[in-house]
Parts: sequence; structure tokens; C-alpha cells
Amino acid sequence: MPKIIRNKYDEAVTFNKLLEAHKKARKGKREKKKVTQFELILEDELLNLEKELRSGTYKHGKYHTFQIYEPKERTIMASEYRDRVVHQWYVENFIKPYFVPQFIDTTYACIEGRGMHKASKDVQIAMRRARDKWNRYYILKMDVTKYFKNIDKRVLWDILKRKIKDRKLLWLTREILLSTEGMLGLPLGNYTSQMFANIYLNELDQFIKHKLKCKYYFRYMDDMIILTQNKEMAQYCLKNITNFLESNLRLTLNSKTKIFKDIQGVNFCGYKINERRMKIRNTSKTRMKRKLKKYTELLKENKITLPEIQRSIAGWLGYVKHADSYNLRKSMFYIEG
Repeated sequence: MPKIIRNKYDEAVTFNKLLEAHKKARKGKREKKKVTQFELILEDELLNLEKELRSGTYKHGKYHTFQIYEPKERTIMASEYRDRVVHQWYVENFIKPYFVPQFIDTTYACIEGRGMHKASKDVQIAMRRARDKWNRYYILKMDVTKYFKNIDKRVLWDILKRKIKDRKLLWLTREILLSTEGMLGLPLGNYTSQMFANIYLNELDQFIKHKLKCKYYFRYMDDMIILTQNKEMAQYCLKNITNFLESNLRLTLNSKTKIFKDIQGVNFCGYKINERRMKIRNTSKTRMKRKLKKYTELLKENKITLPEIQRSIAGWLGYVKHADSYNLRKSMFYIEG
């Protein structure tokens, strides 16, 4: 796959590719009103999108903004469904084929075949190897201050332009980036935002791997870990990473950034990890217990159905199964296996 994107936009603007994007965008959302309305006139909607994308008349719609409070309070900006189809098409045809292959092997967010479970298991394997290699080691845990809010669109634009040389694709990229006001921050909730955020910190990944030459480095979005032989090396890495982030990406690390001794283990991707065990963090247990209590009350009032509850907790059960959690699952859900 070429490193530079040239003259690829027009050949990607087809009805069939937009249809594929729609099918992916609707996954898990088929019962939503906006999706149903879109599908009632699906052919017309996709033909209109094709025409607008070809002619350069496509305009990104407005956002619906709302708050969520789990696991922490965040503002979500939801795009109109037709824009989500465009986002899906954009990512599938340009981001995944051209940008993702150049990511390092130990970045995990929003990449097929990786994800939180693989990230946490790879960290545990690395901890065992570090123990065998060095006997004692240190853990540098880093977290970026309000990451999505502080991504600088001008810096991101310069990064994207290094690879995108297709004039029409640059136009659409700009349209998506400027769909929210100001030059700071990407909207939480956009598929493109997740991928742009990955591309942004890939700059740091390359620096850590190729300049600092850190073998045991792992990133899940803006949550990062480095295992080092001693505290001095961890401090050296932290100083250089802090400088790189401020100078090149206009980002800072927050107060969660710490250096730990190996015996303390590390919190990563929702798990508390050491060389022998992977446990569920107490905050996650507390949230689920609170949710189950609420569901029990709603079920008694016939405000929710059992299948709806099962769908809601399925993802959490999948997450805890990857940890040493048999007793936890048995006590909370009365299940075997």
C-alpha cells in the first residue's frame, strides 16, 4: 500500500461503498428512529450522498449534544445519521488502508484484532518478560490531560496533510474537522474522532519506539505504559515524552501520570494487572452493582425487560471474563464458567 494518498477519492465515491458504510454504521442501532427513517428512502439517501461527495457540495450537519455520567461525566456530540455514514466511508476507505498499517504493534484502540483485552494481556506478558530480564523493573504510567478536548486541529491537519495529497480528500477532511467550532478539540462520539486521535498520538508512538527505543511500550488511546529497567530510565522517558508532547502536539500529561515499582502492578484498560493476576478494578465493580440495583427496580416497575438488561450487561460480562473473575461473576450473576 502506497504511503501517500493520491487520486483515490473519486474511485472510492460509489453507491456500493456508501451502502457498505451504511451497513457498518447501523450495527447495533437498527431500532433507532434516525436509522429507520434513513432506510425508508435508502437508495435516494445514498445517491444524494454520492452526488454531494462527488461534486464537493456535501456539508456536515449539526450535532446533538448530551451528557453521560459513566464511567465519568462527559459531553457526547452525536452526528446526524447521514454524517455517520460518511464518517464510516471515510475511515474504511482512507484511514484504515493508509494510516493504520503504519501504527506500531502495541497501540490498541479502535484497531481490528486488538482492543482492550489484547492490550491488557500483552502488558501482563511484558511484565513477566521484564521480571525475567531485569529481575526488578519500574512502570511509567501516563495519561494525557483531557485528551480529546485538547487535540489541536491545526497540528492534526499538518499531520494528515503529510500523507493526504488528494485535493478532494483534503476538502472532505477539512469539512469533518471544522464541523465543530474552534481549533481545539474533537467531538466525542464521532468515529472519525477516534481514528484522528489515534493518528495524532501515533506521532508520540513513533518517537517512543524509534527515538527513545522503549521496547515495552503500550498505548490504548491516551492511556500509556512503559516498563523500564530502573527508576532513572523511567524519569528520563517521562522528561522526554513531556517535552515532545508539549513541543510537537501541544498536550500535557495529567496528575495520574506516575512511576511505580513493579510490585505495585498497574491499572490499564480497566484491569488491575500484575505478573500473576488480572483483576477487575473496584470502581468497575461498584458501577455494575449500582446498575444492577437500578435494573432490578425498573424490572419490578415493568419499565425494562429482561432481554434489555441482558443486552446491557453482556459487554461487561465479556470484559470481566478476561480477568480472574469467576467468584465475582458467580456472586453477582449466579453463573457458571
